[in-house]
Amino acid sequence: MEPVQTQVHLERNRLVLTCMAEGSWPLEFKWLYNATELTHFSLEYRYLIPSLDRSHAGFYRCIVRNRVGAIMQSSTEVQVAYMGDFVEGERSQTVSQGEAALIQAPRIHSFPRPQITWFRDGRKIPASSRIAITLDNTLVILSSVAPDAGRYYTQAVNDKNGENKTSHPILLNVESKPLIKMVITWRKDGVLVSTGIRDFGRRLTISLPAVSDSGYYECEATLRSSTVPSVNAGAYLHVLDHPQFVKEPVQHISAEMEKVVDIPCQARGVPQPDIVWYKDAVVISPVKMPRYRVLVGGSLQINGLLPDDTGMFQCFARNLAGEIQTNTYLAVTSIAPNITAGPADSAVIDGMSVILHCETSGAPRPAITWQKGERVLASGSVQLPRFTLLESGSLLVSPSHLSDAGTYTCMASNSRGIDEAAADLLVWARTRITKPPADQSVIKGTKAVMSCGVTHDPSVSVRYVWEKSGSVVDVSTSPRLRLDPDGTLHLSQTWSGDIGTYTCRVTSVGGNDSRSAHLRVRQLPHAPEIPGAALSQVEKRAINLTWAQAFDGNSPLIRYILEVSENNAPWTVLLANIEPEWTGVTVGGLIPARSYQFRLCAVNDVGRGQFSKETDRLSLPEEPPSAPPQTVIASGRTNQSIMIQWQPPPESHQNGPLQGYIIRYCLSGLPVDCQMKNITRPDQNNLLLEDLIIWTNYEIEVAAYNRAGRGTYSHKVTEWTLQGVPTVPPGNVQAEPFNSSTVRLTWSAPSPQFINGINQGYKLLAWEPGHEEDVTMVTVRPNFQDSVHVGYVTGLKKFTEYYTSVLCFTTPGDGPRSPPHRLRTHEDTPGAVGHLSFTEILDTSLKVSWKDPNEKNGVLTGYRISWEEFNRTNTRVTHYLPNLTQEYRVTGLTALTTYTIQVAGMTSKGQGQLSSSTISSGVPPEMPGPPTNIAISNIGPRSVALQFKPGYDGKTSISRWQVEAQIGIIGENEEWVMVNQLPNEPDARSLEVLELNPYTSYRFRMRQVNIVGTSPPSQPSRKIQTLQAPPDISPYNVTLRTASETSLWLRWVPLPEWEYNGDQELVGYRVQYSRAASKEGVLSHVISDRLEREFTIEDLEEWTEYEVRVQAINGMGSGPWSQPVQGRTRESVPSCGPTNVSAFATTSSSILVRWGEVPQTDRNGLILGYKVVYKDKGSDSVPQYWVVEGNTSHSVQLSGLGKYVLYEIQVLAFTRIGDGRSSRPSILERTLDDVPGPPVGILFPEVRTGSVRLIWQPPAQPNGIILAYQITHRQNTSNSNAATVDVLSPSARQYTASGLKPESVYVFRLTAQTRKGWGEAAEALVVTTERRARPQPASRPTVPQEDVQARSVMLSWEPGSDGLSPVRYYTVQYRELPDSNWTVHSASVNHEASSYIVDSLKPFTSYQFRVKATNDIGDSEYSQESEAVTTLQDGKDIMEMRLTDSVDLQTRFPKPFSNRTNILRINGVLLGFRVRYRELQYDHLRSFTIRTINSPASNWAELTAPYSVRNLSESSLTQYELDNLSKHKRYEIRLSVYNAVGEGPTSTPQEVFVGEAAPPQTVTIQSSTATQLDVTWSPPPLDSQNGDIQGYKIYFWEFQLQNETERLRTMFLPELGVKLKNLTGYTTYMISVAAFNAAGDGPRGPPTRGRTQQAAPSRPSFLHFSELTTTSVNMSWGEPGQANGIIEGYRLVYEPCTPVDGVSKIVTVDVKGSTPLWMKIKDLADGVTYNFRIRAKTLTYGPEMEANITTGPGEGAPGPPGEPFISWYGTALTLHWTSGDPGRAPITRYVIEARPSDEGLWDILIKDIPKEVTSYTLNLDMLREGVTYDFRVIGVNDYGYGSPSAPSPSISAQKVSPFYEEWWFLVVIALVGLIFILLLVFILIIRGQSKKYTKKADSGRQHRELLHVDQNRGGQQKTHSFVNHYISDPTYYNSWRRQQKGVSRPPAYGYTQPEPLHPHPLDEQDPIQPTTNTTPRHPPPLFFSHDPVQHGSIYHSGCVTWPAPYSSLWLIVKRGFFCCSWFYSHLHFFCLFLNDNDF
Repeated sequence: MEPVQTQVHLERNRLVLTCMAEGSWPLEFKWLYNATELTHFSLEYRYLIPSLDRSHAGFYRCIVRNRVGAIMQSSTEVQVAYMGDFVEGERSQTVSQGEAALIQAPRIHSFPRPQITWFRDGRKIPASSRIAITLDNTLVILSSVAPDAGRYYTQAVNDKNGENKTSHPILLNVESKPLIKMVITWRKDGVLVSTGIRDFGRRLTISLPAVSDSGYYECEATLRSSTVPSVNAGAYLHVLDHPQFVKEPVQHISAEMEKVVDIPCQARGVPQPDIVWYKDAVVISPVKMPRYRVLVGGSLQINGLLPDDTGMFQCFARNLAGEIQTNTYLAVTSIAPNITAGPADSAVIDGMSVILHCETSGAPRPAITWQKGERVLASGSVQLPRFTLLESGSLLVSPSHLSDAGTYTCMASNSRGIDEAAADLLVWARTRITKPPADQSVIKGTKAVMSCGVTHDPSVSVRYVWEKSGSVVDVSTSPRLRLDPDGTLHLSQTWSGDIGTYTCRVTSVGGNDSRSAHLRVRQLPHAPEIPGAALSQVEKRAINLTWAQAFDGNSPLIRYILEVSENNAPWTVLLANIEPEWTGVTVGGLIPARSYQFRLCAVNDVGRGQFSKETDRLSLPEEPPSAPPQTVIASGRTNQSIMIQWQPPPESHQNGPLQGYIIRYCLSGLPVDCQMKNITRPDQNNLLLEDLIIWTNYEIEVAAYNRAGRGTYSHKVTEWTLQGVPTVPPGNVQAEPFNSSTVRLTWSAPSPQFINGINQGYKLLAWEPGHEEDVTMVTVRPNFQDSVHVGYVTGLKKFTEYYTSVLCFTTPGDGPRSPPHRLRTHEDTPGAVGHLSFTEILDTSLKVSWKDPNEKNGVLTGYRISWEEFNRTNTRVTHYLPNLTQEYRVTGLTALTTYTIQVAGMTSKGQGQLSSSTISSGVPPEMPGPPTNIAISNIGPRSVALQFKPGYDGKTSISRWQVEAQIGIIGENEEWVMVNQLPNEPDARSLEVLELNPYTSYRFRMRQVNIVGTSPPSQPSRKIQTLQAPPDISPYNVTLRTASETSLWLRWVPLPEWEYNGDQELVGYRVQYSRAASKEGVLSHVISDRLEREFTIEDLEEWTEYEVRVQAINGMGSGPWSQPVQGRTRESVPSCGPTNVSAFATTSSSILVRWGEVPQTDRNGLILGYKVVYKDKGSDSVPQYWVVEGNTSHSVQLSGLGKYVLYEIQVLAFTRIGDGRSSRPSILERTLDDVPGPPVGILFPEVRTGSVRLIWQPPAQPNGIILAYQITHRQNTSNSNAATVDVLSPSARQYTASGLKPESVYVFRLTAQTRKGWGEAAEALVVTTERRARPQPASRPTVPQEDVQARSVMLSWEPGSDGLSPVRYYTVQYRELPDSNWTVHSASVNHEASSYIVDSLKPFTSYQFRVKATNDIGDSEYSQESEAVTTLQDGKDIMEMRLTDSVDLQTRFPKPFSNRTNILRINGVLLGFRVRYRELQYDHLRSFTIRTINSPASNWAELTAPYSVRNLSESSLTQYELDNLSKHKRYEIRLSVYNAVGEGPTSTPQEVFVGEAAPPQTVTIQSSTATQLDVTWSPPPLDSQNGDIQGYKIYFWEFQLQNETERLRTMFLPELGVKLKNLTGYTTYMISVAAFNAAGDGPRGPPTRGRTQQAAPSRPSFLHFSELTTTSVNMSWGEPGQANGIIEGYRLVYEPCTPVDGVSKIVTVDVKGSTPLWMKIKDLADGVTYNFRIRAKTLTYGPEMEANITTGPGEGAPGPPGEPFISWYGTALTLHWTSGDPGRAPITRYVIEARPSDEGLWDILIKDIPKEVTSYTLNLDMLREGVTYDFRVIGVNDYGYGSPSAPSPSISAQKVSPFYEEWWFLVVIALVGLIFILLLVFILIIRGQSKKYTKKADSGRQHRELLHVDQNRGGQQKTHSFVNHYISDPTYYNSWRRQQKGVSRPPAYGYTQPEPLHPHPLDEQDPIQPTTNTTPRHPPPLFFSHDPVQHGSIYHSGCVTWPAPYSSLWLIVKRGFFCCSWFYSHLHFFCLFLNDNDF
């Protein structure tokens, strides 16, 4: 199937081309593009283009082949539709009226050609008789007229992709001329054409052109009514006809060999098509193949057919209209197949490919079939995977497998026969590269590793060869290369030479393999080349940038970064993502009047490369400001002024340096002219408009202007001048009393013109004569409807004279009052009479007395008195009395009757308030009784309700109820305070108590009052606490002081506790602060400490006024704010430099520097001036300063600069404190170039008699770029006029002059040239001789005294001989005495000089100097050293001194400095110091305006007083006390020093506040408890308090631990003592007290020592167990962490957690002393958990440390060893055993335990027996003789002690005993003693029965036994003074009753060392020291044994023991008995009577 001839696709679309073909499989396809091969033959029949672009347009065709032949498909043209932009900008053209206007359509790139539509002024242009559009879319306007002028543009539409674009406008101008009409005719080959004519004859259209339409077409234009000849134009039209075949070949042609065959192919078309023949898609060339011939007409003739002629033949017919093709298959027949080259036996490696060849011949071409056995592998119709039949007939096996081995047969067949050939294939296992090298991309300089891992047969040796780009890599040639045995190639320090493809080739008999990888070495891209910048001609404020592509560093560029420097500012990134393909960009949006410089850098994945060279700096022209000033704000300041404020236009819109502002203002809404104000200072941003009209609205606008003109005005802002106060009072004021407490006033409003503002209302005033300050005022809102206003003043006193007045007020204030009117309020009834009382009470009469009413309310006319029987109004009797009567006797009463008596005053208005009381006639009133049953309810924060039952009324009515309370502290002896009274409510049963304190404890009681008196108090109520409420008051005495430049110190007096109104833990303070006069930016901070009294407000702005207030807070809310206080932070240095710093070189030695203001927020004080800091950027010189005084000038001309030097310039501002930060970044500016200075360093290293060679160095001041050198030389004679001149290149540094005369003197002049011209010449003499030598040294330098200055001296010397070589220069050295090294001052002193000034020396310093000369041969020796020269003293820059210590305020005055340090330069003999100080006033200035100043000193004088100066003539001073200062004032102090010459600079100012308090006196400390110390003190003397003391700070800390333990308590007045609680017991504390006032804390007083009392100690620090066995454990413990006293001992208690055998034994052991801290417990039961508790004791016991331990082996411990047996060998016995189960870990050792056989306690005898040992020999000396012992063995591993073995047989340690130890002797002694004892027992029993002590014992009861152990007998050192042992086990020790003689029972605990412990005898001896004395050291232990089971008695019998060493006998009888003992060794006998209480 043939493809379409043409296909159109959209750009960026996907294109798939398909090649459709049929034939024998396999078919292979190949694609061509514009006759260029795109792909190779493959099975893919499609060609894919993912995204089309314009470059893909062209002709595509495919070729398809199989083994029969190949055929080529017809081409298809692919066209890509796209549309670009118009390439032309705006243009204009002019045409005369009447002439034709030809407007060429703007060019646009597009396919297909777009449809163009013309528009004029937005309207489409239709064709008319005058207007036509040509085929190339040119717009033709015939006979142009004036209306044709306008803006023309085109709209292009691409009808394929739908895009449309509009061109830039074309301006057409038409000039006036006459119009002439025109006629057009058409002809074809001279014949007139009448059809197809369009557009008024201007266009001929031929529809569906045919060949017959071809010809010559001509158009003729003729002007009517004109003699002008006609004009014509013509063109040929050729109509193409697509090729068509006239004759085609058949699809299949067969022919015999050696025959001739003709293949027909003829075609027609216009023009005649060309015939081209192809065979198998290859063009047939008759020249190369003579047997092929193309006949006339196009047929192909083949002569002498050969088998190779078989194939596909194609005939293509092509002309300009296109192409067609036809094809046929030619088969050469009658040849049997023949295998010309058959397969051969082959061997292949597994995985490799192998080709079995099979080349054949035959006609038709034989079909090939490959077989392996009977299996067909590949043929024309069959193909198995991995087996491919090739075009040649060969078989490709790829990849080969081991299973592919075998015999392969090739079979060739055609119609004439079959031919076969076979071969064997052998497949070997392959050597493979399994870890091939990978493509790498490394960064230059790093390491690359190329791996080459191989798998192969072990018997096969492998050889590795690395190749790079086809060349073998020899690793031995470079140390950077290394080849590992595993084939890995290492490349170090990679560079670009390492880039390439690396191939690892592996060779072996098992096959070869190779893998390749590409190594790419990446590096940073190079800088873009040739950057250029030019102003854009198209856009305003735009610059066009261009550059050349940069080397990408072997890594594709990602982007370009464009940086810009605006006005020499630092480089900033402008565009960070410029496309890497771009080489130009237009930067728009730039700012006029600014200069710009650009640079670029390229970025790849390695990083960012270097920047390109900077472009030339371009400056944009100025323009008027394009934006108005910002933030224009108007605010009325007074009633005749408005403050207008603004900010400059945005800097980017200023378009040049601002020159000032125009303010335009006028009356709002009125047709009046505007007034203008011109501000010529661009830094001014406010203006006060004055002399305005009161309370008038104004419209105001502001505009900025620069040198280019005025910018736009801002939006209008309107503002009123402030209101004024009324100037006239209200009129027609009338006043009259309305009632007894109200006055009525009427008035009329003042005229509006006199109100001067908005009438806010009226104030009605009333005051009593003589009390003008006490005015009653009522405010009345204005009434604009009524002409007469009415108002009332209420709440006046009755029947009182008043003055009244009315005034009108506005917001600013009150107007004048109206004239006062005098009047009196009306009369009213009086109040109650005062002090009603009864006297002379009889049965029928009594006397009533009273006093005048307090409130008469008129003229008293009399009194009314009445009485009646109680509750019987019909018995009332009334009398009226005159006004002077104040007592009356009531008669006619009935005895013993209760009466109610009432008295009231009378005025003309009637009867006043009644005063009444009850009384019984004949019964005098008595004192009332107290109320009862007080109950409390409705408890609130400030009130409670009391309910009560009245008490006895005293036979009269109760006139008042009184409530008393105890407040806060409740107690029987505490004070009662009256809190409430309720009068004239005799029947009250409840009342409300108000005005209580919140969150306060109260207890109430009541009293009742009658006419006799007050009752006793009632019983107190229950204690209650009022509810919480927010604080009622604010902190008082709030002060605010300056702390630093950024902080303020706030202090206040905290609330007293009774004002907390809530939980004290929730009480705190809230600090609120903001800038003064600013409602924004209010910040707050919460302080949670209720006792805190100060807070430092941090992070404030420097030199800023702040307003601060404080409020208290609690859990319920916030209290009221304190009155605001104001403070200003300290002035500081500016925190940033001025803005908009710029620099412009004006000359070669001067630069103009400009800058703007320092931002307001960064000034931090008053700007006193500026300093321009500048230095040579290329040198390390110290920066220089140019000081500009005042802050009005913002520019300076730096002069005296180096020529053509790049300077680094910064500007800083300074305040009185010092210099601020410099502007950032630095500005770089180079001075202009100039003619250069002379070259330097001229030497003549080679001098001959006829020539010399001189060398030189460039000028020290090149002053520009050196362009050339000019050298002139001539003979140095007076008559020598001829000179030789040579001009050298700028790089020349030497010159050889030849042709000179011998032994002559020549002068050489050398000068350099810049673009400014030739500079100063350097001259040098030379003698043409070869007898030159070094110069002789100069004479000793001398320094005349008159030439000695403070910082310089002038040396003089006499030159020495020059050695026939002129001296070129001198070198001067100096050294500072006494021991400094020589330093070169100058090495370029002029060779003609004999004196030199040495500068930059130190004043008042001794120096020595020396000189040497240098000529062409070398240096001379140095001259002799000069005499010592001392420079003079200097008063300038004497030193820099700062006050290193902060101001320390002690007593009354500050110490301004305490250490004189950092003195850098005295510059002479120090004579003394000057202290300057002055009081700072700005703490009291709360509103002042900081104005721009010209004189900094005068401005600061407005804020501070002049300095006072004190001269201190003692140079050794290190401190000085300033006195006679004012308290509570802030001072500024400066310090300077002076010498004989003058005074040095002053130090930076230090500020100090004077007025700290002195420390308290007489501090006393009293130890109250173990945790409390009571501290009291006396206040400081009055003369040292320095103001009102606010309180005290108590610092306390543990002795010698101040840093770790110091704490603080703060107490406020009037407290003079404090109780320090929660202290550590028995600890020494140091206490210091300091007073404080508003100025701060005073110094601490000397510390006083105090110690707390002893307390209970803390629990022991740890409890540890070790050597745990089944019956014992070693316990140790640690000392208490806090002893809290002297440790007297410990108490240990242990008991089983559960009863053992039904018995719970509790054992208590008291250990006296602080050591030892361990004990061995031996009486435990196996497998029982015990609870151990121990506590320490001082005065009392502390808390316990508790732990549990379970006896017995733990999990994983060893099992029991085998039962031991014993063998006896003389005096030793050997214990044998066998090993048991080792447990979870190997046995590490064995332990032997022993016990007396009579059921004693087991104890460890031998420790640390090696694990390998299974026997151990004991010496009998270790045992007690005569005692029978049992032994057992225990294994030990990492898990602990294991289970013990079974006990050994008992064995006795027998020794030969003395006779007194024989049994018979002891028996005799025992019998004698027994008789005596029995007598005593008998006596005791009788006595016990006589006391009838019959109480029975309870066998289940726990018993306690007491044990006293005294280990300090016999003068030995005691280790344990006392041990109490309480035992509750009745079977304890009972087994010892059968004990051998001389054997004592060991205790159940002991003090044997836990680890390690040496074996010891199991006798009772001292646990610490061995027993060596025969005399007993202490009594033997006393043991008790009670065994009711064994004895069968309810009484416990006594157990007698007598330890042999002590020869004593004890007898113990329970329940009331004697205890007797005697020691025959001491002849001592005693008895002790005991009862149960003793146990």
